[in-house]
Amino acid sequence: MSTAFPDRTDESLIALRRILRATEWYARDLAHAVGLSPAQLRVLQIVAERESATPKLLARQMGVSQATVTALVDKLVARGLVSRVPSEQDRRQTNIVATDLGRERLDDAPDALQQRYVAAFKQLQGWEQAQLVSSLERVADMLDAQDIDAAPVLTTGDIRSGRRG
Repeated sequence: MSTAFPDRTDESLIALRRILRATEWYARDLAHAVGLSPAQLRVLQIVAERESATPKLLARQMGVSQATVTALVDKLVARGLVSRVPSEQDRRQTNIVATDLGRERLDDAPDALQQRYVAAFKQLQGWEQAQLVSSLERVADMLDAQDIDAAPVLTTGDIRSGRRG
């Protein structure tokens, strides 16, 4: 290692740990407040914003597989927060619709961590955004995480099973 630059390994690990802890705390607070994981909350938000959504649309918007969406929707259906409704245009297709209880849960949910991130990210200059995205992508590559199924939802654990890391 060159002595021209200080070793910032510990600083980088501390920053990563802070990010992980923030996502863990948010997930715990969300579960306590409304009984949902961040990924389940995001599905509910998308469905409520659009009045209804297909599993394919949810998978595409969240950047996850349809199997992942199916598991998330199954949990929301079981809790009475969304329902599956046959499409009037195409009977082979199913739409996901938020229930009144689901809309109430959205009203009770704390601000999503990713929404705070998005608001702060949008305040950055274009070059700062590009630099940050590049750095985060590099970190993902360093952790061999480039092929992991990941939605734009700040959470820890396995998104498909709801387990926490």
